[in-house]
Amino acid sequence: MPELPDIVVYIEALEKRILGRILEQVRIVNPFLLRTASPAIKTAEGRKVRELRRMGKRICIGLDGGLWLVLHLMIAGRLHWRKKGAAVSRPRGVAAFDFANGTLLWTEAGSRKRASLHLVAGEEGLKDLQPGGLEVLDADLETFSSVLKSANHTLKRALTDPRLFSGIGNAYSDEILFAAQLSPLALTQKLTAHEIERLFTATRGSLSQWLERLRAEAGDGFPEKVTAFREGMAVHGRYKDPCPRCGANVQRIRYAANETNYCPDCQTGGKLLADRALSRLLREDWPKTAEEMALRTRTSK
Repeated sequence: MPELPDIVVYIEALEKRILGRILEQVRIVNPFLLRTASPAIKTAEGRKVRELRRMGKRICIGLDGGLWLVLHLMIAGRLHWRKKGAAVSRPRGVAAFDFANGTLLWTEAGSRKRASLHLVAGEEGLKDLQPGGLEVLDADLETFSSVLKSANHTLKRALTDPRLFSGIGNAYSDEILFAAQLSPLALTQKLTAHEIERLFTATRGSLSQWLERLRAEAGDGFPEKVTAFREGMAVHGRYKDPCPRCGANVQRIRYAANETNYCPDCQTGGKLLADRALSRLLREDWPKTAEEMALRTRTSK
């Protein structure tokens, strides 16, 4: 799912192309994409784009008359800038927004279509869609600490909860926790003041670093290589690869359709965190350390 750095770069690219332009036509080919009936989507046509704004992982396009198009790309949604009138080809194409200078094409891979489009009126309409999470890049340590400790969650869950922190998802939370050298399963209310400060610094640093990196990658072009698995990430998507800090194999915890990647030596004191699928199957045979896991893997070959 595109997260804070990806969404910011999308918005900056869109500002260069559609800010001050008239939205001539909205073409929606997936009827499940549009989640609002009033105002009618046709009322967005013929209006000038006045502002673009990020709201968590959503892209908000402000139009004349106080209307807002709110795009939530979810896991597989992506945006593309094409020549005006570009076809919205099924099955990936879900919608297109036509301007005089080009077309913003919206695609979504996979069969499970989760992306959503809302058309709302005014700041009140936006407020109804606002999860309320803290903007970490604008926050101080005290506010960050207060939000973090407001409930006793694991760090992974806390960082990815949009009601607590804005714009952080599965990928960048892995990178943040690696940078902070903290376990994804550490409980928020049991962290020391030093650990919280470390996490705060790592969160701001990781997001800022990747934001600048993606800006440089996009340049003056439109960001077309938006992915959750990027070259240069320390642990996310790098299961069994060597940790760039210590050389130990990166491990994972799998749950539902997601997985958390971490370095056992750098983040968990060498302890191998229980993978829900395998540890439930193996029970008492589940290895306690990465070294034990590696030994079993070698002897089983």
